[in-house]
Amino acid sequence: MNITHASFVTLPVSDQDRALAFYRDVLGFEVTADVQMPPGRWLQVAPKGAQTVFTLSGPGMGGFTPGSARGIMLVTSDVEADCAKLAAAGVAVDGPDDLPWGRMAGFTDPDGNGLMLLTEKEGM
Repeated sequence: MNITHASFVTLPVSDQDRALAFYRDVLGFEVTADVQMPPGRWLQVAPKGAQTVFTLSGPGMGGFTPGSARGIMLVTSDVEADCAKLAAAGVAVDGPDDLPWGRMAGFTDPDGNGLMLLTEKEGM
């Protein structure tokens, strides 16, 4: 096997503009692609410098169910500060909690896709 990385993760959404506002304006992701093509809009976002991007897959793009993605782990250098920013933006946050691998919190995007923030424990 010669796999080097994941190209993209699909996040099924019901409204791409609403999802874009959340990922860009709340999480601070950058737009890496926004192209109209059959059968719909190809919209991708990512944290600055990330190798893997997130495809915000809207209606007609693959038959995905909005809000069905779970366990998307986002690594952060400061889970406390990021949780405070999410809360200030009106996002409900569960945690953060201390776990053997680090300090972690959970939240959902506007469609209910489940995301996690993790500050990794040193040495993990």
